[in-house]
Amino acid sequence: MTNTTATVVTGVSGRMGQMLVQVINASDKAHLSGALERPGHAWVGKDLGEALGGVANGVIVQDDPRVALQGAKAVIDFTAPVATVALAPVAAEMGVAHIIGTTGLSADDLAALAEVAKTGVMVRAGNMSLGVNLLTALTRKVAEALDTDYDIEIIEAHHRHKVDAPSGTALMLGEAAAAGRGVPLEDAAVRARDGITGAREAGSIGFAVVRGGDIIGEHDVMFAADGERIILRHVASDRSVFARGAVRAAVWAQGRAAGEYDMAAVLGL
Repeated sequence: MTNTTATVVTGVSGRMGQMLVQVINASDKAHLSGALERPGHAWVGKDLGEALGGVANGVIVQDDPRVALQGAKAVIDFTAPVATVALAPVAAEMGVAHIIGTTGLSADDLAALAEVAKTGVMVRAGNMSLGVNLLTALTRKVAEALDTDYDIEIIEAHHRHKVDAPSGTALMLGEAAAAGRGVPLEDAAVRARDGITGAREAGSIGFAVVRGGDIIGEHDVMFAADGERIILRHVASDRSVFARGAVRAAVWAQGRAAGEYDMAAVLGL
């Protein structure tokens, strides 16, 4: 245990929280040192192993981040924007690397996190899987190679419970496409179409969103021109791909200088 990264999971009762616990427990590079939930949650004060329906593991679910983060080296956070922004300064103050997979962050949220990253180590990504980060790099390369004769559409699909749209991954892909084109995404993005929209504007980057069933995550980047289409695709069939990436980021973050990093840095892309 002494040579592995002491890691806290916040939002531990959620789908991703529980998957993170499984992945950390199976890791030879990290171990679970704490668990965090919102005040008033039924799991607070309980042994996490028992709350998960198994045997006691000695990790008590806390609602106070300062208690949960004692002795930790990293905290992994796939929660909600308000919770993530509130946790960030606590993690920085306590010298704990903050690994952020939370999506739906506003411009104000991102600015607040960037301010905290001046004094703390933070790894933030719209998606932490290796495959998606490779897809992001490819998207930028293809966008650089093709001119505006190729229309760019990003199509994403997720389960019915996802509350933000477009997904953080779709926006990450959009940022990559815009960077390849040398334009700000906010100047090129078209996030909704309804009614008589008129012809497509050259150079725009469109987003299409599907929500339904138990879809874990599917993302296509389409470059469509007269006579041909190029489609780059990633399909996630198991949430563990995101959890494994987050744990890898938690280990990688140890000893880094203060700053906000992404998964491209973690993966050496």
